[in-house]
Amino acid sequence: MRNPLAKIEKLESATALDRFAAPLRSGVKALPLGPVRGALHGGWQGHALHPALVQVPIGAWSSAALLDLCGGDHRAARLLIATGLAAGTPAAVSGAVDYAEQFPEHQRVGVVHAAANITAVALYTASLVARRRPGRGRLLGFAGLTAATVGGFLGGHLAHRQGAGVNHGDSVPHLIDASWHPVGAPEEFPRGEVVRRTVGEVPVMLVRDEEGLGELHALADRCAHLSGPLSGGEVCDGQVTCPWHGSTFRVTDGSRVAGPATSDQPAFQVRLNDGLVEVRLPTAKAVP
Repeated sequence: MRNPLAKIEKLESATALDRFAAPLRSGVKALPLGPVRGALHGGWQGHALHPALVQVPIGAWSSAALLDLCGGDHRAARLLIATGLAAGTPAAVSGAVDYAEQFPEHQRVGVVHAAANITAVALYTASLVARRRPGRGRLLGFAGLTAATVGGFLGGHLAHRQGAGVNHGDSVPHLIDASWHPVGAPEEFPRGEVVRRTVGEVPVMLVRDEEGLGELHALADRCAHLSGPLSGGEVCDGQVTCPWHGSTFRVTDGSRVAGPATSDQPAFQVRLNDGLVEVRLPTAKAVP
């Protein structure tokens, strides 16, 4: 049986939406947010901040709708609507900074998601103003909750169908076993140059320090943000920057330095054994 909601997927290829998505992306990227941008991505907590922030407006508006349905306290309903409107601003800003660092297919769905939520805000604002006439205010509130529900559905599609905002490095430990894997002879890894190898099904980037002892480091090559090729990025001061969206990681241990990635990069141990360079992922879970 065909999924009755499969038409939602057509938004991903609706290039007509680019006329709205592209200016929105440019406008968000131009905002002078400084270090606040990274905090809004959620790197400080290890996952996207936006899904947590939207709980407040959705919860407040759903509670107001329940009060309206049951003939509850009108003042309480107004307070809940006002709380949802106030909490919607940080939720919207955090979602916008995530949106600006996604693929075009994500942004096409995202701009419709944003439009639904803007409609919800407009309807709830009108509902709050119209609360002197309870019947009209309630109807506007129910319409606002409907728009917010549509927006929430599209947000779920973005996160769980399209994989926007998830950790794309989380599957690596399940694709490789915890044994040592040969990746080449020492002379194949010149100082300061990034070399790409494949261990089983996992692409790995290796880079040797330019200075000092010339220690060799290895990270999973696919960026945790959206699987960008780290081996194609710039390595400077012991850090590698993804060429797709600018996420930065330390080459020594894969720790995240800057977003939009919110997760660390899987890091491999490296050793020289019997004339060959070998790598091992300590967190590997696959059975050899």
